[in-house]
Amino acid sequence: MHKVTLIPGDGIGPSIADAAVKIIAATGVKIDWDKVEAGLSAIDKYKDPLPPHVTESIARTRVALKGPLTTPVGSGFRSVNVALRKEFDLYVNLRPAKSFEGVPSRYKDIDLVIVRENTEEFYAGIEHYIDPSRSAAETIGIVTRSGSERIVKYAYEYAREQKRKKVTTVHKANILKYTGGLFLEVSRAVGAQYPDLITNDKIIDNMAMQMVVNPHQFDVIVTTNLFGDILSDLASGLVGGLGLAPGANIGYTASIFEAVHGSAPDIAGKNLANPCALVLAAAMMLRHLKESSAADRIENAVAAVLKEGKSVTRDLSPAHAVGTIEMTEAIIGKL
Repeated sequence: MHKVTLIPGDGIGPSIADAAVKIIAATGVKIDWDKVEAGLSAIDKYKDPLPPHVTESIARTRVALKGPLTTPVGSGFRSVNVALRKEFDLYVNLRPAKSFEGVPSRYKDIDLVIVRENTEEFYAGIEHYIDPSRSAAETIGIVTRSGSERIVKYAYEYAREQKRKKVTTVHKANILKYTGGLFLEVSRAVGAQYPDLITNDKIIDNMAMQMVVNPHQFDVIVTTNLFGDILSDLASGLVGGLGLAPGANIGYTASIFEAVHGSAPDIAGKNLANPCALVLAAAMMLRHLKESSAADRIENAVAAVLKEGKSVTRDLSPAHAVGTIEMTEAIIGKL
């Protein structure tokens, strides 16, 4: 039996987390869930969006499945997601984007993966106002050689293990000559150690355009924190939206699997949320736990339900929509 921390999250989080738990149970994989609260619900109960018992649980289990957590815009507490990444040095953010039959999208047969550096650069949280009147603010983005080496090496190792063919480094070294330049320099040095893989690099603005014009030219994409955040959402848009976008935060001592999308408080508790992103993240988690057969079954079941198109939520089929609960039951039925 596997011990796993479960963070249901805010908004639609509890409902899609419940869906993921039920689907995992239906595969026969035994999990001892340690359910803990973080985010808005934790503030109400513990006066802290990230209470100590949450990090203690993850340190103990080393694996967590996390629903979306609300981050206030422009004020309030800092992102709990960022805090967890820093606490456990979850330096890899892995975000696959894959086409599914039956899902309306501009392209077919997309299968790419964003490998995003997860702890450095502009998301390191080093920012402040520079005058008492708060008329100007400064954010400092730090890129280190060691941080760049480990994320780029992870991308190349991942590409090799998954039998992929190409790794593209994304940067802005033409303007950010020190930080972007360092990342690109390291990437080229690491890439030279993998002659079996095709390697190239793109400037971020050109990359965004190229992904929209011809996404099939890309396979594994490795980049810095901010660019990775933006490109992974762009990639999800190419395959039907964030409702189909799972993610993993991976470190040496812990890994947290999550839906990429937000908490959508406007539809919370209404049986409307698409559970697929967290369910696919749960499949990634099972593969991490060496339960590859169960992971494959979940991914195949989700694909079958999406292809059929009869038991999907309104974001996928407004004319013939069912609820979260009904879609979950349909996925279980396909296992």
